[in-house]
Amino acid sequence: MNAAAGKPDKVIIVIVSAVALLVIVAIAVIFTRGEPEALSEATPAGVVQRYSTAVIEGDPGTADSYLTESARSFCNGFIQGGPPPSRVVLISTNERTESATVRVSIVYSFQDGLFGPSDYETEDRFSLVKADGRWLVDKAPSQLLSCVPSPVKR
Repeated sequence: MNAAAGKPDKVIIVIVSAVALLVIVAIAVIFTRGEPEALSEATPAGVVQRYSTAVIEGDPGTADSYLTESARSFCNGFIQGGPPPSRVVLISTNERTESATVRVSIVYSFQDGLFGPSDYETEDRFSLVKADGRWLVDKAPSQLLSCVPSPVKR
């Protein structure tokens, strides 16, 4: 009787050990996956990735370096409202010889909703043009506009 009573204990120990191992592996995967892969700056998606990162990190100077003159002039009188998005996810890229369209999902994360943390997601697109062999953002979604303040003339 004692031998039969000991067998279920061993099975439970094996099951609990297997579950613990799976949890440890899952945690290791989550913490080691790191940053998303940087796309080539020679591609429209790579330019959008760098531009969006600069906007989200609050670096308007870097973001401005990816804009055409036309896109910069659009900023005149524009007032940015609200917090920047949490992340931008690439949906698709349509590249042509001298222009490209990059569709993205723009995600906002909020920590203090009525039911806890929540996300809001919307789709939009970037328009890019090739100037001097380099891709530049000609039109960005309004949520991702980064306008460098111009000095006030006195």
